[in-house]
Amino acid sequence: MVRHKAKRVEIVIEAIMARRLAAALTEAGVTGFTILPVEGGSGRSGPWSREGQVTRAGGMNAFVCIVREERLDALLEAAYRVVERHIGVICVTDCEVLRAERF
Repeated sequence: MVRHKAKRVEIVIEAIMARRLAAALTEAGVTGFTILPVEGGSGRSGPWSREGQVTRAGGMNAFVCIVREERLDALLEAAYRVVERHIGVICVTDCEVLRAERF
């Protein structure tokens, strides 16, 4: 089976910022992404969970995007403009896909 190289970008951001991030990614030409609720975790401020949230923000969301390498810089610039002033993290890993025409 033929595999094609791609980049997987995961962005964890406050749920209240999800619409803004989705719009920024779309404007940057990202044609697809998946948004997942984050149940909890631990970071610089210690452990937290979605259940313990008392604000309307509702915790965190994780965006998963898979793109061709030539689209990576535009995605990262758009994501960083949203994340830089908020709680969040962006990571990039190499991956392989089977249907390259979808990315």
